[in-house]
Amino acid sequence: MTAHRTPVRPGLSRHALAAAVAAALVLALPAAAAAQEADPVDPASTTDAKTLDTLMVTAQRKIENAQDVPISITTVDPQKLDVLNSGGGDVRVLSGRVPSLNVESSFGRAFPRFYIRGYGNTDFRLNTSQPVSLVYDDVVQENPILKGFPMFDLEQVEVLRGPQGSLFGRNSPAGVVKFDSVRPSQDMDGYAKLGVGSDNMVNFEGAVGGGVSERWSMRASAMFQRRDDWVENTFDGPNDGFEGYDESAARVQALYEGEDFQALLNVHGRHLNGTARLFRANIFKPGSNDLVDGFDEDKVSLDGYNHSELDSEGASARLSWDLGGYTLHSITGYESVETYSRGDVDGGYGASFLPDSGPGVIPFASETADGIPDHSQWTQEIRLESDSGTAFNWQAGLFYFAEDYDVESFSYDSLNGGAQDGYQRVRQTNDSWAVFAAATWDVSPSFQLRGGLRYTWDEKELTVEEYWNTGFVPCVLEGKCTLDQLAALEPDGDLSASPEDKKLSWDLSGTYALSDEVKLYGRVATGYRGSSIQSAGAFNAKSVADPETSTSIEVGVKADLWERRARLNAGLFYYEVKDQQLTAVGGASNANILLNAERSTGQGFEIDFQAYLTDGLLLTVGSSYNDTEIKDDDLAVSICAACTVTDPLDGTGRALIDGNALPQAPEWTHNLTLRWGVPVGETGEFYAFTDWSYRSEVNYFLYESREFTGKSLVEGGLRLGYNWAYGKYDVALFGRNILDEVQAVGGIDFNNLTGFINEPRVVGVEFKAAF
Repeated sequence: MTAHRTPVRPGLSRHALAAAVAAALVLALPAAAAAQEADPVDPASTTDAKTLDTLMVTAQRKIENAQDVPISITTVDPQKLDVLNSGGGDVRVLSGRVPSLNVESSFGRAFPRFYIRGYGNTDFRLNTSQPVSLVYDDVVQENPILKGFPMFDLEQVEVLRGPQGSLFGRNSPAGVVKFDSVRPSQDMDGYAKLGVGSDNMVNFEGAVGGGVSERWSMRASAMFQRRDDWVENTFDGPNDGFEGYDESAARVQALYEGEDFQALLNVHGRHLNGTARLFRANIFKPGSNDLVDGFDEDKVSLDGYNHSELDSEGASARLSWDLGGYTLHSITGYESVETYSRGDVDGGYGASFLPDSGPGVIPFASETADGIPDHSQWTQEIRLESDSGTAFNWQAGLFYFAEDYDVESFSYDSLNGGAQDGYQRVRQTNDSWAVFAAATWDVSPSFQLRGGLRYTWDEKELTVEEYWNTGFVPCVLEGKCTLDQLAALEPDGDLSASPEDKKLSWDLSGTYALSDEVKLYGRVATGYRGSSIQSAGAFNAKSVADPETSTSIEVGVKADLWERRARLNAGLFYYEVKDQQLTAVGGASNANILLNAERSTGQGFEIDFQAYLTDGLLLTVGSSYNDTEIKDDDLAVSICAACTVTDPLDGTGRALIDGNALPQAPEWTHNLTLRWGVPVGETGEFYAFTDWSYRSEVNYFLYESREFTGKSLVEGGLRLGYNWAYGKYDVALFGRNILDEVQAVGGIDFNNLTGFINEPRVVGVEFKAAF
């Protein structure tokens, strides 16, 4: 099934959703407060009433009730993940579904970039780092390609906002996104889920597990997703169509449970084959961020090649020993990835100096690729945790991280049959050691203090191992640029860099219980991101960014309401980043330059509310406000080749970005879900589930321009289903992006007004069976 999409302009639907979310908050918060003041409900009258389950999290590296943890946390449960994933989406489906979380990519499914509270990194290079750490089954996924591992057979997702440097280490000053797989157990269980939909989409997911002996249990899970190309190439290029893919992943776990020893072993892998992010030339009207008249999202005209492939594999061993009052943990992880992604960056065909080119103005052809041919990451953590049964408990440990990989960059001549005309290979290594400790002290029955420290030593080294290019740099006049000639262009004559950092991170927080149901918390925390390096190339010199450090203050309330039929979490925050690493990407010079801003700030709030309005109607509402600002009077960046820049310019024509919001940092995000269920017979249920997200406009780049300002975006989903046998079987009709919204979500700014758009509407049917 293939559906043509018509661009939806900003209008009533977008503002109606924002108003609906705001209204829900206005109604919910006073009601929640009133519920605390009302007389207790007669227990006999609520015996059979539905209540919210206790939410358990591992945000502090141990299992706790989320309402007791003094951190701003939002979780996504398996039911909601099933709904979000039904259209064959990747990890980007979480964007906007959690307050203050944005996820975007200029690589498509392969390379997600995470932002929490507006704090992230737009760098598209494969050796980049991010200030949001992703932890999958207790193992950090450092390389940005590893962060895209599919979500399947998960217990839940936790989003921890604010610096997490004490317990999760470097490169988490904005927060952590944490994935936890369903663990094996002695109980034999499993499920299989199959969905089919638009553009011949197939989405399969399944798992089976149980005990294999008295001590051992295992669980195997897998997923497979595919979709046909839904965008036609009207030019006679190497690709007839785009946006299709097939992706598979699998995980096998084995759990040993002894008297005083437990071991959880994990082996996993992923394969992706498809098209890379599809760039579309001149899709913006000059002087505005409107899509051009007659824009057809189902067609492009490209003369370049587009392809993406990825293979990753990994394993982990999580061991624990009960030492009587203490537990010793060992977590060993290994990850490896190989990837190659190639795209037509100019987004069209031909060039302006040729008889034929388009659509719009194509100054010159640009076709590039990036890949990782070799990669390894090893991590080892040793942690000792106390369980004294007293008011004071602690945990302390050591952590080691080692990463070694090559990054390849290619350029091609689209006007000469795609012949390769440039190549670069760099090697980057990263070694890091850390020692950490954290403690919890119950000062009184109603007041608890927590604190943590972490000292990290971090060293990176980057070396350019091979380079050549036949164009766009001075040595082109000599025929072909060599590695030595590139080094001669460097101000210091050195293509390598090896920064070393030593940092102390800490946090201090407190929780005060007003009652068993209502708790106030406050937290002060710091975090840091290690130095970053970008190599010299055809368009830019080597750049090294110093480490950045963040300090955050937040206060909030966590409350269980209406006899646990409702739950409210709300908080206010302020953070400051010193020497924030920024990436000036693109621009008319097509450079990729690392910069340090003197500082940047962010402030705002988050609200999570969920409630059973009736026994059959469950509401969840999330909202956040993020006001970010770059503060550096003298910081200037290169600007686009064809857009309308609204920032002041310095004497060299670069934009002064002091006062600008951080890129990809929407001020407002809202999300809402409603699930309504009606019993059918003794074991069945008819249900309807709808989910909505809204984010306000964003800057794509560090400078501000009319064309490269992303409009606000509304996306919604709907699921109508029937389950029976107490939920063991489920069949449903579903739709994703049901308003068929078509909006640009990113841009390429060096050549013309090129952009890329959001995912298409998907409709389909899904069946799930559990045992």
